[in-house]
Amino acid sequence: MSQPTLSPPPTPARSRDTFPSRTEAEVPPVRPAPPGAPPAFPDVSNEPPEIAVAALVEHAVDVGCSDLFFTADDEGLTIKVRHLGLIRDLARLSEELGRRCQGHIKANSSVDWGERRRPLDGRWIYRRRDGRVTDLRIGVIPTLHGEDIAMRLLSRDSALLQLDRLGMSTEQLSNYETMIDSPGGLVLITGPTGSGKTSTLYASLVRLNSGTRKINTIEDPVEYAIAGLHQSQVNPMIDLGFAELLRSVLRQNPDIIMLGEIRDPETAQLAVHAANTGILVLATLHAQSASGAIQSMRSLGAHPHLLASSLRGVVAQRLVRTLCPHCLTTFDLSDAPHTFGDVRRWRPAAGLGGLGVNVAASGDRLTITDSPNPLPGTQFILPDTTVYAVDVNERAAGWGTFDAPAKGGE
Repeated sequence: MSQPTLSPPPTPARSRDTFPSRTEAEVPPVRPAPPGAPPAFPDVSNEPPEIAVAALVEHAVDVGCSDLFFTADDEGLTIKVRHLGLIRDLARLSEELGRRCQGHIKANSSVDWGERRRPLDGRWIYRRRDGRVTDLRIGVIPTLHGEDIAMRLLSRDSALLQLDRLGMSTEQLSNYETMIDSPGGLVLITGPTGSGKTSTLYASLVRLNSGTRKINTIEDPVEYAIAGLHQSQVNPMIDLGFAELLRSVLRQNPDIIMLGEIRDPETAQLAVHAANTGILVLATLHAQSASGAIQSMRSLGAHPHLLASSLRGVVAQRLVRTLCPHCLTTFDLSDAPHTFGDVRRWRPAAGLGGLGVNVAASGDRLTITDSPNPLPGTQFILPDTTVYAVDVNERAAGWGTFDAPAKGGE
């Protein structure tokens, strides 16, 4: 492959919120992949660092990866991506090129590129070759062989931040819109890391951002910059956490507050008190199920009476890989009718009828937020139910229960 000619001007200093200038060179072409092989990736082993990084980012975004990893070892640098929840190898770089690529990333993400002893966090607003913008959330940690860089890829495509694109059914969407249309109260989004909680929150804010209400967000870090929102970021370096920012935001007379995460007792208690004053509070919380979110809030010190009066609803969600519509195949299950017995009850009635079952490599991911017979952690707690009720399906699925306190007290 011919090597592009470079004659870039001197790179100006860039701030965190400006677009980096692009060189005149083109991203190297992608080698065609044989049929059935994973998506092809560009050969960047002989490219300058700015071209190599651009090619890797472009490719990762094109194939729908959520993360890009630069991992140092004793022989060089391994490039990996997270695609549909799975880690896949993408490329190998020499030690010299890998070090230069890492330096290029750090320089564009407004972090101290000379610091190699402490973890660093940064942000790079990257403009793609087609003009679209991708936010890159950068995390750097020192390791045995140098530094590891994790790059979260966050597309600014407005279509991705719409509630009706998140995979909810019509009934689920109606229930959730009822929650967030409340004039005040607390709405919790739960699920494991990487399950799309932040995307659900941002889609909710986009819907609520009509210009008639003041919306403040407290995040770690700010992942999407949305016009009309007052977005703040915590800063552990100066002991500025969620609780400190939330206390200050409450003095700004907001109508809606979005908390990136409730992770400590003070934040939990402030969120509940804010919801009881008529502010709509949207927040994420780590819990295994919708009902488990109430246990988590109780364990963080939220008063049961205030929590019962403020909680508008809880959504626990997961991401699952779906079948690729272009490479579905069929096989005969007549000799093994119980192959999919464990999941049969969660599929549509016609999904496993007859002898043919469609199977294929994963092609996308779908948000699961509810089902007639809910999987663990995929249930709504609706506004018209007491927060201490545990659905019968939860008990049948073996979900944990908890002791309900007497109304109005501990």
